[in-house]
Amino acid sequence: MTALHLRDADATARLGAALAATRPPRAVVLLRGDLGAGKSTLARALLRALGVEGPIRSPTYTLLERHPLAAGGEAWHLDLYRIGDPGELDYLGLDEDPVLWLVEWPERGGGALPPPDLEIVLALEGSGRRAELRARSPAGRGWLDRLAGRRELATGS
Repeated sequence: MTALHLRDADATARLGAALAATRPPRAVVLLRGDLGAGKSTLARALLRALGVEGPIRSPTYTLLERHPLAAGGEAWHLDLYRIGDPGELDYLGLDEDPVLWLVEWPERGGGALPPPDLEIVLALEGSGRRAELRARSPAGRGWLDRLAGRRELATGS
């Protein structure tokens, strides 16, 4: 596990950029935390660092936002907060295989989601946030290893 203190929005953006720069070719990321913990902010920063242009809307009401990536492929950002039953995911057309899954409130997806590579738990901490990154697969462990050497995380996070 890697734990970081994110003192402000810039630190969250740096984490998103570092995650983008070190990510494996395909990955499933679970984003956990209470309302307002920064899940969407981190997802937006990561997507922006992957070259997504234009507005990056939160999938709070749409449940799924698809984003073409500059390097090819597609990232899916899901917010399952409004899901009452994992069976509802059948209607989202999740049969394709994007290169990146970013899933908020994954516990509501039950067994309908692919196995995670990385789990990020965000929590308010003082005037900032705490981020705990946990590898959940060999690809996730490699990701955390690559992330550990990132200079931008050591400065001001």
